[in-house]
Amino acid sequence: MSRRPILRVVAALLVSLLSIYALSIFKSGPRAAADFVCATQSNPSTVSIDVAAGETGSEIARELFDKEVVASSEIFFRLAVADPKAQLIAPGVHIIDTQICAEQALAQLLDSKRIAGLIAVSEGAWISEIKKLFIKAGYPQAEVEAAFIDAAVPKPFTQLEGLLFPAQYSFAEGTKAEVALKEMITRGMSEAVKAGILSEQSQYSPQQLLTIASIIQAEGGDGDFTKVSRVVYNRLKIGMPLQMDSTVHFVMESRGNIFLSTKSTLIKSPYNTYRKYGLPPGPIGNPGLGAMKAALAPAPGDWLYFITVAPQDTRFTSSLEEFNAWKVLYKKNLRAGKFEEK
Repeated sequence: MSRRPILRVVAALLVSLLSIYALSIFKSGPRAAADFVCATQSNPSTVSIDVAAGETGSEIARELFDKEVVASSEIFFRLAVADPKAQLIAPGVHIIDTQICAEQALAQLLDSKRIAGLIAVSEGAWISEIKKLFIKAGYPQAEVEAAFIDAAVPKPFTQLEGLLFPAQYSFAEGTKAEVALKEMITRGMSEAVKAGILSEQSQYSPQQLLTIASIIQAEGGDGDFTKVSRVVYNRLKIGMPLQMDSTVHFVMESRGNIFLSTKSTLIKSPYNTYRKYGLPPGPIGNPGLGAMKAALAPAPGDWLYFITVAPQDTRFTSSLEEFNAWKVLYKKNLRAGKFEEK
């Protein structure tokens, strides 16, 4: 048998293999290359990486590669799959350095300071504080004020306070304040539904439940939410004034001052629960999911009083005598500086 046909077949196979290899290189580009070196750049160039809600790791990896952030989309994807923190990458526009290693790219995506136009609403934040966050994010004050004035409050609620769910929000460049605020309200309604605030099983209206949740958020730590909730309901049941310091702080727009003077309790306002019986007319802040759930599921107990006598030491009782004894201890610890920030 002649060798020429065999040689022609072998040659054809080699050409095919080389073509396939060349095609794979062309399609994958620098992804086939090694990872960039992890090094600090003195004056790095940056690009915007827009992470959409629900976007997959492979989609993020592709954009990082396409914008020359990483040398290999595959290496970043493998790193993201192996690292649980990758699931915490927040939606939004991230400002990321170019030509960095996959590890640095992940770290920068997890850095909230690199999210453009970030509006981070903390649990219990007031609308007056959220407006300032908008302005800090670059929105003109006049535009922000107009957006909040014109915002449609979804039924059955009558006030916007309480409906701006605590979370990190990031909006693409050019997003109008009214559009951004509308998205936040939509998120707030979704979370209220999720918590059960709009259920018909409670004797209180959704607005009242959200108000109770806002008081719980302002008055208690995460571990005490259900107990604070029970105190609120117990006082309402017997017609006892709520006398919550947080409602007066809301009126005064005063934060960081744990002590409430007697003069402050005399402020004329429907939100002052030292003067007014029952619930305030609306929420005194924007509660998180934990506080909303606690408003619907208070812990069992007969408590009517609670007081934080020292950091991380909040006590509950049904005895006014015991409460007054703890109040003495609280004042002693306050004078000793135990409540001062370290």
